[in-house]
Amino acid sequence: MARKRKIPNQSPKQPNPSAAKARSADWLPDRRSAVTLEANQFLIDPHSAPAEPPLDDERDDDEDELDELVEFNYSAPGTLPGTLNIPEDALPTELVLMAYGPNGALSKAIERVEDCRAVVRQQPVSWMDARGLGSEGILKQLSQVFYLHPLMLEDVVNVPHRPKIDFYDDQILVIMQMVRSKETGTRVTSEQVSFVLGRNFLVTFQEEPEWDSFEPVRDRIRRGTGSICNQGADYLAYALLDTIVDSFFPVLESIGEELEALEEEVVDNPSRDTIENIHRMRRALMKLRRYIWPQRSVINSLIRDSEDLVSQEVKLYLQDVYDHIVQVVDIIENYREIASSLMDVYLSAINNRMNEVMKLLTVISSIFIPLTFIAGVYGMNFNPASSPFNMPELEWFWGYVLCLGVMALIAGLQIYFFWKRGWFDNFSTTRR
Repeated sequence: MARKRKIPNQSPKQPNPSAAKARSADWLPDRRSAVTLEANQFLIDPHSAPAEPPLDDERDDDEDELDELVEFNYSAPGTLPGTLNIPEDALPTELVLMAYGPNGALSKAIERVEDCRAVVRQQPVSWMDARGLGSEGILKQLSQVFYLHPLMLEDVVNVPHRPKIDFYDDQILVIMQMVRSKETGTRVTSEQVSFVLGRNFLVTFQEEPEWDSFEPVRDRIRRGTGSICNQGADYLAYALLDTIVDSFFPVLESIGEELEALEEEVVDNPSRDTIENIHRMRRALMKLRRYIWPQRSVINSLIRDSEDLVSQEVKLYLQDVYDHIVQVVDIIENYREIASSLMDVYLSAINNRMNEVMKLLTVISSIFIPLTFIAGVYGMNFNPASSPFNMPELEWFWGYVLCLGVMALIAGLQIYFFWKRGWFDNFSTTRR
């Protein structure tokens, strides 16, 4: 999904103070300090800034990729902290709740956020999956039910956001980037996924409801296979983070195959399309590096600093995720070096082809220079009758045939000389 840069509010309204809501659900974790949620904190004044003109939906994929590389989201100076800056093209929010434990699992689409209270009491672990970021009311209700800090929700809807991790009283916010290949080969698209980890729940926020890499985890929960149903919410967070990191490998595999094809094309038949494919490849690798590099620090911080919400056993699994990220980074760096070397090889191949063409023209010119000289000498039209020194051979019976024979002999000797020097070896591979 091509994300648009949204111009934030320039003069947001000031909130009206309201009383903090008391927690009534005993299944939520204890907090040292209750979070006061003010409804007006999330208001966006539609009249405070002019509407952004719609972007052209028919831009080609290359322009979309370039936009993803340079796009960013920001808040205007003086914007109230916690103000939601929802993208204009965000999809409506759909809620899917999975509650599970050793005795079974329950999956249910949630119409009203309040309905999840009765469901989560039945199982030890609850996973609320919010698919789409376009429904501001649903997101605010979700934050009230799970007592999410206002800054959490602001970062969740801030798309695209650099991968990061934030620690709150008894919750952790993790923002990651999930990638996949487009149908057009090496072009890469990404989706921002946010995690809010509590003691016995996990809330995920996704940009698009159509696609994600979490289906294997959902299937394990439904079937009750593995140890995921006997673990807590921290293990669920690990499983989802692991699928996000592993989603890079199929993309890198397709890029590796494309690099091999490009290597053969650069050596055998470089063309203008070749340089465009190399640039597209380098742009895709730049995007992947931009997505994966900060995630290494995120996982490392989750291992070192999450003492209360992540068990030591899960930290061992997270170390494996960290190792996968390091492996992805190494592959990307290697591919970037290969792509850069392909550019050098392409330029060398073009120069070699130009040198072959120049050598061919030089051989032809070298052959015809003495022939042109002979033809020029005998084309001066001196009168042999005026002087015995004015080209007497013009009056010979075999003069013309002898001149052509000498010219043919000179041309033949030159061709033989060039052939012995190896100048004709590569002419068969030079395109004419």
